[in-house]
Amino acid sequence: MKLSDFDFDLPEALIATRPARPRTAARLLLAEGDAISDRQVSDLVDIFRPGDRLVLNNTRVIPARLTGTRARGNAVARVEVTLLEPAADGGWRALAKPLRKLALGEVVRFSDHFSATVAGKSETDLRLVFDLEGAAFDAALAEAGAMPLPPYIAAKRAPDAQDRVDYQTVFARHSGAVAAPTASLHFDAALLAALAAKGVDFTEVTLHVGAGTFLPVKVEDVTTHRMHAEWGEVTTVAAAQINATHAAGGRVIPVGTTALRLIESAAAADGLVRAWAGTTDIFIYPGYRFRVADALMTNFHLPKSTLLMLVSALMGQGRITRIYQHAVVQRYRFFSYGDASLLIP
Repeated sequence: MKLSDFDFDLPEALIATRPARPRTAARLLLAEGDAISDRQVSDLVDIFRPGDRLVLNNTRVIPARLTGTRARGNAVARVEVTLLEPAADGGWRALAKPLRKLALGEVVRFSDHFSATVAGKSETDLRLVFDLEGAAFDAALAEAGAMPLPPYIAAKRAPDAQDRVDYQTVFARHSGAVAAPTASLHFDAALLAALAAKGVDFTEVTLHVGAGTFLPVKVEDVTTHRMHAEWGEVTTVAAAQINATHAAGGRVIPVGTTALRLIESAAAADGLVRAWAGTTDIFIYPGYRFRVADALMTNFHLPKSTLLMLVSALMGQGRITRIYQHAVVQRYRFFSYGDASLLIP
């Protein structure tokens, strides 16, 4: 299975840099079996059935982009930091520019009351220990940080105040992600209420999406690719809800690849989901046998990405090729702020 099998031509103009407004006005490509139709996210009320269960990732994106300074005598230099994930010792793993010029023990100051010390360093990243923790850290980060927009958006424009709303789901609860579960960005309170009124059920799980989600696949034989690890949790209540839906004959539909990867990680060989917490590096590519997910709502993914491999595993490579060709011809908007697809095998 070659990396080139997952390539396609995407016009630059189709990469969205702002979301649709309102959220539910985004377009929705509905692919059910071999049939493709063009809808809107607001049509989900008509598409989903009573007894369906949507699995939502309630992670909360932190404003992980920081700009600070480090001083050596009278010389002051600008430093750009992107937080990646909390470390077990209470510090943070982070990227920095310029990485080479930062020394162990140096202090990077982000405001008069917020700074971090370089406590570790590798060829690719740093370990930073901040001078604040808990609620004080959260408040300082909220004031000093910016939302960590994906590289393909950040290359086109800087993050701004609107991204603090746009790049966060309406059900975000548990802070820790440095990238949004973007399929969930299409939901607002009114749509959730309308779905609930129809008899659609919801289960919340948590997967803290890491910056590794944007890492390219560098091996030609994709089966040898090693996935990044991300922390997640499926509670006892969430597992019971998912299992009860299947037992009653309903469909379990994760909203986003993050929710899908998590519930598949928590599933036993017989398809039963168990309470689970830890890091998952599950890599789903064609040939994978799905244990839990009956369908998937997701945005449109990058060429040669692990997420394109995941949707190819769900629908089949031939179908995904046709779906993406249709999306390009019909000028769907791609990636994190783009339009959505509902994939039903």
